[in-house]
Amino acid sequence: MSGSLIGVMALLGLFALIFLRVPIGIALAVAGAGGYWAMNDLDRALTILGSIPYATAYNYQLSIIALFVLMGNLAMVSGMSRDLYAMARSLVGHWPGGLASATIVGCAGFAAVSGSSLASAVTMGRVSLPEMKRYGYSARLATGSVAAGGTLGILIPPSTGFIIYAVLTEVSIGKLFLSGVIPGILLTLLFVVTIAVMTSRNPELAPPATRERWPARLISLLRSAPLIVIVFIVLGGIYVGWFTPVEAASIGAILTLFLTIVRGKFTVAVMTKCVLETIKTFAFVYLIVIGAFIFNPFLADTRLPGNLAEFIGGLKLAPIYILLLIVLVYIILGTFLEGFSMLVLTIPIVFPMIKDLGYDPVWFGTLLVVVLEMSLISPPLGLNVFVVKGIAPEVPMSEIFYGILPFWLAMMVCAALLILFPDLALFLPTTMKGG
Repeated sequence: MSGSLIGVMALLGLFALIFLRVPIGIALAVAGAGGYWAMNDLDRALTILGSIPYATAYNYQLSIIALFVLMGNLAMVSGMSRDLYAMARSLVGHWPGGLASATIVGCAGFAAVSGSSLASAVTMGRVSLPEMKRYGYSARLATGSVAAGGTLGILIPPSTGFIIYAVLTEVSIGKLFLSGVIPGILLTLLFVVTIAVMTSRNPELAPPATRERWPARLISLLRSAPLIVIVFIVLGGIYVGWFTPVEAASIGAILTLFLTIVRGKFTVAVMTKCVLETIKTFAFVYLIVIGAFIFNPFLADTRLPGNLAEFIGGLKLAPIYILLLIVLVYIILGTFLEGFSMLVLTIPIVFPMIKDLGYDPVWFGTLLVVVLEMSLISPPLGLNVFVVKGIAPEVPMSEIFYGILPFWLAMMVCAALLILFPDLALFLPTTMKGG
């Protein structure tokens, strides 16, 4: 039996396990080990199963995930996330659709300390949805803005999606983090513009909210300033080469812990909750990475990715058309696969093609994360939509999906702009000090 045929059978088995609701990390490990067994022997498969998890556990770079997750959990329990929303609310809340725009800005701010889209949606949704309901906002606009704003959690650094991509492709985490800054700001602005267009066409979607007085605005700015400073220290330190991404994550976690203590929110119960939530998230990601490290090298050994790249190269299509085809496939996959699952399943096949086509891996990682964001709100699976449904159970699911459609189109615009203007993602990485 040829290696390519074994690879195809392993992929089919992997998809079968996923649709049977086997956790993605376990499904990857089982399919990879079974493939090694078929290609070599049982001893080879058992050796892989024993060595890969051990080696992954000692991967220094992966510690960055736990540190940034801890940073986000501390920011949440200490009330800093509420301060971010209050700041955005005081600045833009009186605009047409201002409370929805404040939700987007608050999600962007929280994304800069959490790296998680689901955490951003949950945290900001609990704060902003009652406020928008109080002012009579349309349920579609309110829930759509929370679901869409939450997706910024995997684009604005620190991003778990960037970390997984970096580990799988050996691309610099620091460069990937910086590549997400300008696109993250761009997408935030596109969301705000989307809200402005929607409310200008139909003012009944968002009745006007009260304007905050300047003393109240200054107070909200001062309360949120320490967390904003921490974000600038973390990302600025990476940019100027003062410290590595792992060191930056450590500094960010320590400063956020210090801020939690200063605010009087530090207790044994709070710290226990933060640590347990961090461990749960870290274990989930670790399991996926271990499975990917077992499955991906096996798939490379089958020569299936190389054969596929040769086949596509033989079609004589221009690189841009192949890229657009890849993006289209990701958009389709996003309707029934979760973002991390897509990432670990497709990278061993897609990444060699991207390199052969001559595209910058940092730029492609940024474009890929934007497309993965779209999967978080794409029907019928969109995880962020289900998160918002849990916060607002009275809103029908169809209303939430209808509400996210304009924001989904805004993501398409962001992806198109990245393709047309690669420097949106590459300017900061190419000017940073160090790697």
